[in-house]
Amino acid sequence: MTSQNRQINAITVDVEDYYQVSAFNKQITKAEWESYESRVYDNTHRILKIFDDSNIKGTFFVLGWVAERNKKLINEISELGHEVACHGYSHDLVYNQTPETFLEETKQSKAIIEDIIGRPIKGYRAASYSITEKSLWALDILTECGFSYDSSIFPIMHDRYGIPGAKTMPHRLKTEKGNEIIEFPLSTVGVAKRRLPVSGGGYFRLFPYWLSKAGLNRVNRNDQMPFIFYMHPWEIDEGQPKIKSSRLSEFRHYNNIDKFESRLLKLIRDFEFSTVSDVLQRLNFEV
Repeated sequence: MTSQNRQINAITVDVEDYYQVSAFNKQITKAEWESYESRVYDNTHRILKIFDDSNIKGTFFVLGWVAERNKKLINEISELGHEVACHGYSHDLVYNQTPETFLEETKQSKAIIEDIIGRPIKGYRAASYSITEKSLWALDILTECGFSYDSSIFPIMHDRYGIPGAKTMPHRLKTEKGNEIIEFPLSTVGVAKRRLPVSGGGYFRLFPYWLSKAGLNRVNRNDQMPFIFYMHPWEIDEGQPKIKSSRLSEFRHYNNIDKFESRLLKLIRDFEFSTVSDVLQRLNFEV
């Protein structure tokens, strides 16, 4: 398939540090975050260099807590021509928050990021994709805060997130209060009666590369739609401090981290990428 015929897909980075992930929230309190060695600046720069070497622009969903402490980094992401978007403030799961707390945190993080880059941001992604059937109310708050698109819904069954049966392609979603927001769900492919997640992160580390590539090709070729891919800066950091947790949490976080960067380079070679906003505009959505 020549480059002229390739779908342009969205490549995204959830900018958070290794000790802030949901897998470790029982071991590490937010009050302890400041005591951990921060590695987000250097790790994000490694991703920026990979993108720059391949002439790729991506979307960086930034945690407000990280943005407050790394203003130079967020500015650099923006000045390099990447899209900056919001990943909330505290990395609390949306369905564990009250609507009032979610509104306050969302406004706070959006204001922090916009103050740093000097322009409005359009996109939002919830911590651990935690907009589920019990937290769909959050979409109305996102529209109230001025976001034009969301990328938080995972159309799979999972113990922490997911809405099985949700639409799998970018679409206009009508909220509970009758508002509208563009939803770019995390990419999946149908296998029997279930959906297989192929959109990045731990799944990209778990599955052999050929399987991820085959699934993403199915989205592009069979569905004739772009996919959305996600990663975290800590996923290319083999030297990060080891945090003791449950076997499942440790597996989810550390599995095949040593293979992530080499697989990412293959992915960039095999597919075409741009920002979420650019991909949505190519699909005739007004972002």
